[in-house]
Amino acid sequence: MNQKINIAVVGNGSWATALIKILTEHPSTYIHWWMRSQESVDYINENLHNPKYLSSVELHTEKFSATTDLQKVVDESEIILLAVPSAFLHQALSTVTLPTDKTYITAIKGIEPNSKQVVAQYLKQDHQIPLENIVLISGPCHAEEVALEKLSYLTISGLNDERTSQVANLIKCKFINVTQTRDLIGAEYASVLKNIYAIGAGISHGLGYGDNFLAVFVSAALREMRYFLHEFHQENRDVKEAAYMGDLLVTCYSQFSRNRSFGNMLGKGYSVKSAQLEMSMIAEGYYATDLVFQIAKENKMSMPIVESIYEVVYGGKIAKKVFKNLAENQLS
Repeated sequence: MNQKINIAVVGNGSWATALIKILTEHPSTYIHWWMRSQESVDYINENLHNPKYLSSVELHTEKFSATTDLQKVVDESEIILLAVPSAFLHQALSTVTLPTDKTYITAIKGIEPNSKQVVAQYLKQDHQIPLENIVLISGPCHAEEVALEKLSYLTISGLNDERTSQVANLIKCKFINVTQTRDLIGAEYASVLKNIYAIGAGISHGLGYGDNFLAVFVSAALREMRYFLHEFHQENRDVKEAAYMGDLLVTCYSQFSRNRSFGNMLGKGYSVKSAQLEMSMIAEGYYATDLVFQIAKENKMSMPIVESIYEVVYGGKIAKKVFKNLAENQLS
């Protein structure tokens, strides 16, 4: 008989819900689900589906319980999965004690804004979690297709092969295939960068640029990603693999990409505030754009695509003029 594996899931958005669907496919898992709102906890425990995100996904009562007590779910679990927006991670963890010997999975595709670090580095610095105990889940994968059980692929990255393999085995199921890498930090930065580039892809679409331009834009974005990763975190990696190019492609092209949708509204003339109000979910690329721009500036890195997106999102520049300059002078 398989021993029960207790997993804490911190977050209640679409990606957290999709990951719970995946994890409950494994016969030995039990999910301790933390949510901020007692109203959401009561609804999900009674109705067995998330009312706000992926509401078509029916959950099984024997496989999970929901609560607002974060310390309780951490204490009762040997694996802690973090799936809250990066902008709210510090606040969510500020009142909890995180044991340093457990396995921590980050499914957050953003930079923690207070430390300006990817989540693995933040956990090490602020909570003394060894990097060897941290595992990253990255794409290419959208929560909406997981809900439909469409065949999807996830990349599991970590420095400790045993922990990485354990997480990979828990994630793999009939509609999820997995690959493993040791590029924990590089893959995490790639998952941050692709959200920024997806905003740019959306802006170009909103401005009326076609597929031909987008193909050139994405090719240039991949080159810029490779340059950033080489300069900022050297590792033996191939950016044509799924965790890098694959995740970039799906985020720039997919109808489910919230970052692309956000950029599309900016290209159509929405203000940043208006675009954010129109969206029901957070576009991680919004926060990442400022932080990656500052990192590149501090390290004297030339990143014209990130700089252009920053000018539109934070600089108040007119998207049409910025992207005309980008198209004519920076992409070839």
